[in-house]
Amino acid sequence: MELFIGLMSGTSLDGVDGVLADFGTTPLTVRAHASAALAPGLKAELLALNRPGANELHRAALAANALMRVYASVVRQLLATSALAPEQVMAIGAHGQTVRHQPQMHDGTGYTLQLANPSLLTELTGIDVVADFRSRDVAAGGQGAPLVPAFHQARFGQSGQVMSVLNIGGMANLTVLSPALTDGVRGFDCGPGNAMMDDWCQRHQGLAFDAGGAWAATGQVQADLLKTLLAEPFFALTPPKSTGRDLFSPDWLDRQLISFADLAPADVQTTLTELTASTCATAVKMVGPDSQQLIVCGGGAFNTHLMARLQALLPGVAVQPSDVHGLPAQQVEATAFAWLARKTIRREALSLQSITGTRGARVLGAIYPA
Repeated sequence: MELFIGLMSGTSLDGVDGVLADFGTTPLTVRAHASAALAPGLKAELLALNRPGANELHRAALAANALMRVYASVVRQLLATSALAPEQVMAIGAHGQTVRHQPQMHDGTGYTLQLANPSLLTELTGIDVVADFRSRDVAAGGQGAPLVPAFHQARFGQSGQVMSVLNIGGMANLTVLSPALTDGVRGFDCGPGNAMMDDWCQRHQGLAFDAGGAWAATGQVQADLLKTLLAEPFFALTPPKSTGRDLFSPDWLDRQLISFADLAPADVQTTLTELTASTCATAVKMVGPDSQQLIVCGGGAFNTHLMARLQALLPGVAVQPSDVHGLPAQQVEATAFAWLARKTIRREALSLQSITGTRGARVLGAIYPA
């Protein structure tokens, strides 16, 4: 056995997912999966910290502590389920919660900030922790995101086949795997995934998300609104590119809706779903036009309406959840950070030039020994 834990709390803020991954098998085996919801107060604070506010440093430090306690509870679940002791796990890969993502901005380097307190997580679990995966990539001139395409290549890549992997979390990122590419992989952020849909659903339905896309399925796409949304300059940028709530926030959506105040909320939800589907489908057509499969992971894989729209927009591509390929959609990102932690522990540099635009291969992450 070669056991690592991966922990992920994504932009959608729907909770913390954790996996216990065994790299002693080929392919790797997920031996256990656990998750924990974020308390409403912590979720609200993490959302608030995406925007400037009073006493940010103090609030961010306490929110990071609270988040690490949730992370530690997921680790305890994984250990209990697997009947393992902490010393049997080599390391934890802990992503943290992104509250700012501004690479290459301001001073030319910019920064990316994931709230975490890895030292506290080490104290709470007794296991080495690897964290802060994105900062080294940004320091080396990269976008710092997405990082998961390297894992997608390792886990889903098949010799001689062209395929794409689409992770739909709060934001959506695409990986294209093709033997025609120099290094076999391309990846970048497409734009909003679930974030806009979730925010609108919370506002008008009082629900954290539109389960299965059922509400979106009742409305009609509003062509003028969709055109306005697609006019956002981010969508026209050439990769490498990355984004987050710094751009695609509730305030951004409110600005786009100024001229559409009379639209039914359900129609707005349908149009936001179409925005995600259309920008992702356009990305596949642009970078992976020969893709035979689109493997979908993240929370968006559970949105039946969104999956149907992706299939309709990509008629020649088999659109399938990652479950069909041996790794459940909810486990992919957490498994990716277990994989990244293993790379860090082994001092293996990742070549992400074609994904993030970094200057060269770098070892990502910082190690906090138990």
